[in-house]
Amino acid sequence: MRFQLSVICMLVLSQSLWAQDKIEWLSFEEAITKSKKEPRKILIDVYTDWCGWCKKMDRSTFSDPSIVKYVNENYYAVKLNAESRKAIQFQGSTYNFAQQGRRGYHELAATLLDGKMSFPTTVFIIVDKKEQLLSQPFPVPGFQDKKTMHLILSFIEEGAFENVTFDDFKKKYTSPYLKSK
Repeated sequence: MRFQLSVICMLVLSQSLWAQDKIEWLSFEEAITKSKKEPRKILIDVYTDWCGWCKKMDRSTFSDPSIVKYVNENYYAVKLNAESRKAIQFQGSTYNFAQQGRRGYHELAATLLDGKMSFPTTVFIIVDKKEQLLSQPFPVPGFQDKKTMHLILSFIEEGAFENVTFDDFKKKYTSPYLKSK
């Protein structure tokens, strides 16, 4: 009996430790639902399956332990394929896939990126309990390394964007990647 309890405890412990090794990616709808109950900013990784920089950002930036911890503690994280064919409901509207030539795009991705379809792009949104945006979507286009991404995550999460310029924030920001002396 003791052995079985020990094994169960080890499995539970290893599962909880493993969960922190990765960002807890949610669907868009799951993030909105969670944000209504426990408000947090929402980080949306807008990507495509064919995008090499998107894959590199997954391997290097979004798998970095400091980024994983910061995102899981402060954001609801969403992966949004900009070419997904799945309809998404938001603010009483349905966003669908729009065929364009041989490919196409998801209307929600186009809306969040203000029509500037560039991948990867990380978009930040803040919604209230009624799914109303509390600020305009804040898209950050292009590949971001872990150091730059942590700076951006901190800038958005701390709400500094409301009253401080990014350059001024950067001067006071302390990176977790600085080597201790």
